[in-house]
Amino acid sequence: MGSRKTSWPSLQENIFDFMLTNSLASHSLYLALHVPDGFLNGPVSLVTTLLAIILLGFALRYAQREYQEKTVPLMGVCAAFIFAAQMVNFPIPGGTSGHLLGGTIAAVLLGPWAGSLVMTVVFIVQALFFQDGGITALGANITNMGLVGTLGGYYLYRLIRQASFPSMLTAVAITSWLSVVVAAVLCALQLAISGTVPLDLVLGAMLGWHILIGIGEALISVAVISFVARTRPDLLYDRRPRYE
Repeated sequence: MGSRKTSWPSLQENIFDFMLTNSLASHSLYLALHVPDGFLNGPVSLVTTLLAIILLGFALRYAQREYQEKTVPLMGVCAAFIFAAQMVNFPIPGGTSGHLLGGTIAAVLLGPWAGSLVMTVVFIVQALFFQDGGITALGANITNMGLVGTLGGYYLYRLIRQASFPSMLTAVAITSWLSVVVAAVLCALQLAISGTVPLDLVLGAMLGWHILIGIGEALISVAVISFVARTRPDLLYDRRPRYE
């Protein structure tokens, strides 16, 4: 896919250098899912922001409809855990690192709607107070990492999951891994459509590393949900008999 001229003439050169030298340490920004300001053009930013607002509108509506007394404190605890967990990076072979997204954890504990609200709050706080992701790219970041993984991930989890404990954990693992990979694909497409990076370069780079990062996401999500299912199964959104 062709690229257009941008206000960052060195960016494409950096991407080519990265592909040639495989030096991830100095180019990790271009492999991150948290898109910074200025990397998406106006139409892409507008469309992703509108999509995020529409989906969040549904999330607010259905979360209020399903409101339960313990939902709000559980949302607070879940948001705090995911926010803290995203601050901890785990190493990936090759010199880079990844961190938890947490969309599947939020969906399994809170359901698709309340889980989406939690993920949105996490990304807003990160963008406003920690400069992790741009303000103009907030809609894209919320959509890519929060709503797609939480909303879509929940229904995929329900589709795969069976009544047994191993089946539930398998569903969590698959959904968690896919949430990272799909977010990487969406991010790559948005960067390419914006003319920031050629699609053939950014898609391969993003997928190559986020396939590995997704494994870390799956392992952490399985560990968290396994612990909750064994100790407090009543906290799961879809309540099942106690897992042994």
